Amino acid sequence: MNTARDIIFYINSFASYEPLFAWKIASIFVGTVFLVFIIVILFRTSWIKFQLLFDLTEFLTYKPLGVPNLTRQWQRIRSMLRSANEGEYKLAIIEADGILGNTLTRLGFNQPTIAERLKQVSPAIIPNLDQIWEAHKVRNNIVHDPDYRLSLEEASKVLGYYEETFKSLDLIS
Repeated sequence: MNTARDIIFYINSFASYEPLFAWKIASIFVGTVFLVFIIVILFRTSWIKFQLLFDLTEFLTYKPLGVPNLTRQWQRIRSMLRSANEGEYKLAIIEADGILGNTLTRLGFNQPTIAERLKQVSPAIIPNLDQIWEAHKVRNNIVHDPDYRLSLEEASKVLGYYEETFKSLDLIS
């Protein structure tokens, strides 16, 4: 116990100032170099920009980052139903399901497929979960069965399910 007190006394004493001064300067220099290195790395990557932009946008607008882009994308998907082309209807559903998959990933559901992510979601997060399952099954039919027929009415109904989900998650207005 006495030795610890003696060491602390020696470090703090004026007599030890000169021998430790070089170490103190070297430590400050090395610490500063490492701090500058970390700051440069953070600004060269997009991580700090994304985190600041993400938090600031959500704080100021009360909506998640990227909502305006998602709203435009959703309007483009909805406009695909104005076409008389069944392929446009199918593409609209596939894109809507992709948006749902990306949204679930951003919410922390990192399973490899959308179906596995949906299994982890509770109705508290997505109130119309049964309808979304139905919509996802239609998407799977479109993707896996080239002869699958999709009417305008069915496509409108399925996109309505996705729209209800996106509105409940405050992704579109």
